[in-house]
Amino acid sequence: MKDRMEVKEVKEEMEKSGGVAAFFDLDGTLLAPPSVERRFFRLLRYRRAMPARNYFLWLREAMRLMPRGISAIFEANKMYLRGLQVFDERGEGDRDVSSWHQDDQQAEGQVSAPPRRYPRLPVPTFFGQAIETVAGHATEGHEIVLMSGTLELLARGAAHAMEAELAARGITVKIRVFATRLEEMDGRWTGRVLGEAMFGQAKARAAKRLAEEMRLDLGQCYAYGDSLNDWSLMAAVGRPAAVNPPEDLAGIARTRGWPVLDWDEKESLTERRPDRIGTGAGREIRGRKEQPGVIA
Repeated sequence: MKDRMEVKEVKEEMEKSGGVAAFFDLDGTLLAPPSVERRFFRLLRYRRAMPARNYFLWLREAMRLMPRGISAIFEANKMYLRGLQVFDERGEGDRDVSSWHQDDQQAEGQVSAPPRRYPRLPVPTFFGQAIETVAGHATEGHEIVLMSGTLELLARGAAHAMEAELAARGITVKIRVFATRLEEMDGRWTGRVLGEAMFGQAKARAAKRLAEEMRLDLGQCYAYGDSLNDWSLMAAVGRPAAVNPPEDLAGIARTRGWPVLDWDEKESLTERRPDRIGTGAGREIRGRKEQPGVIA
């Protein structure tokens, strides 16, 4: 009975998405810098939540991962969380957004406040063009998938924030999340990654697994990324786009004929909310100008 229900749910999702998904990287693609995990780390440090020993454990793990490259050191090394009590994307619970912003200010030394037991999670700061593009895909009925090397709880928090922003525009959508999961023991994080960290080739493998599960046509799917860590995911779909790319990814995009999108940090979601989808400033695609929405 349960298997039949799961098959029915997958079939419904397939029919709704038309066999097409839009895969989005998080940091630098949907979110303006600094990364959500860096902001989270700052909050933990401000709260004095990390034992001093964790800094040394992180350095030791970094040395072990060094042969795998700088990306592995930062994406697969979560030893700074060792021994911390597990909490989810809701952080401290029902707090309003303004109080989350206050924690960011406190972490930067702008406001003084007594330490609390648990940190509130950072508030995502989306590019305005990013949320409009997600809205465009959702309006087309595409499956929306968030893929990030950041912590799963942070990625899920960002997904919930995006869902809320889309709901404010009259668009109801459930965003799928693939992110780096942490091992837990006795209600605390061990600092070790569960499975593989979601970066590089792991993103492409996850996309292919999802395509098989939902019978997606990867040739018709979209992918948006901002670094070489997203290259394998972008190469796995038929409609990739490089967002705010460094020169190495921009060069690959030019060679392969991929669109290169300039999403301006000044047009962040917190600063601009269009009255309806498809209005407001256009986005620059190097070499031409287009209106916000789905890339053809």
